[in-house]
Amino acid sequence: MRRRLPRPTLRLRLTLLNGLLLVGAGALLIALAFLLASEALQPAEHLDPSSQVVLADGRQLPVEEWERQLRRDVGAELLEKGLLALVAISVVGVVGGYAVVGRALRPLQQVTATARRLGGQNLDQRIRYEGADDEVAELAGTFDAMLDRLKVAFDSQRRFVANASHELRTPLAVMKTEIDVTLSDPKADLAELRRMGTVVKDASERANALVDALLVLARSEAQTALARKQAADLADGVPGALDAMSREIRRLDLDVALDLAPAPVVGDPSLLERLAGNLIENACRYNHRDGRIWVRTGSGGGTSQLIVGNTGFEVDQADVEGLFEPFRRGGRERTGARGSGLGLSIVRAVCHAHGGSVHAVALPGGGLEVTVAVPSAVLGAAEGISSGP
Repeated sequence: MRRRLPRPTLRLRLTLLNGLLLVGAGALLIALAFLLASEALQPAEHLDPSSQVVLADGRQLPVEEWERQLRRDVGAELLEKGLLALVAISVVGVVGGYAVVGRALRPLQQVTATARRLGGQNLDQRIRYEGADDEVAELAGTFDAMLDRLKVAFDSQRRFVANASHELRTPLAVMKTEIDVTLSDPKADLAELRRMGTVVKDASERANALVDALLVLARSEAQTALARKQAADLADGVPGALDAMSREIRRLDLDVALDLAPAPVVGDPSLLERLAGNLIENACRYNHRDGRIWVRTGSGGGTSQLIVGNTGFEVDQADVEGLFEPFRRGGRERTGARGSGLGLSIVRAVCHAHGGSVHAVALPGGGLEVTVAVPSAVLGAAEGISSGP
């Protein structure tokens, strides 16, 4: 089996780079000292060339030969001691650099260890770096902030899956119960079978509506760029939405007030119609008998607005933001409420897909007013938009 070479870690590379720089600087200093010493050791310049130098051992040497010997001896000693000092300094520098680099990179090791330990069940772990305010601290802080966002997303996803499972389980359980009860009754007649069929049909329609709403929500939230871009108007979807809810409007004897001014936008007409339909559907479902609904559209300040308000149940303003979360129905129990609880979630997702925003205000005495704002269509841009499929 072929042996793997040691991995060139960042710590090792930084240490080797530090060592090379240290050795290079030391070698440069030795060379500079050698040159300076050679330039300084020129005593023969101040003596007569025919002079003789008497050494301590009694030998006599010409001045020039004595100077060459002196330079050679000093150079050899300088080179020998310089190399020894360079080796010692390099060893100490490399070992010290390895330790210092290791200490500086310790937060990165914490990031790696934390990332390896992370899973869907322990996203609450953090690095919480407390060192110097440098690039490593910035990286650790960015990693912790990313984990905060991931935890929120995972928690939201878990709640969404649990709620969706509950919502789908309810109509399926109703259908199964009705079928089992009816089939187990040997005296069941045609009327009982028809009643069972009606219950099963209603439950299947509720399940189908929920699946359809989930698909629309997933489609809207996944779109960073709209697949279809056409010139449209926020007011176009209002008549159809009111017509779809006409039976409910008559049942509750609701007073509907319309003020539909042009509200041109560019986007997906089907999604925009669903946006208006969901707002008007919510305004009817969460209203009371003899209540009111008002719908206004218009444009100004670079945006086109759709405003849908209604009387109805009292809502605390602190709870309004939560109404845009999936399966939230303003404090009502999930099982007994009508609808899937995805209406305002779809509205928010469609708004974001079109670069717009949505906010709601709880009204004194009960009811809610929702305002949708989408960037207005620019005339030149709208004319160049393809009509789409």
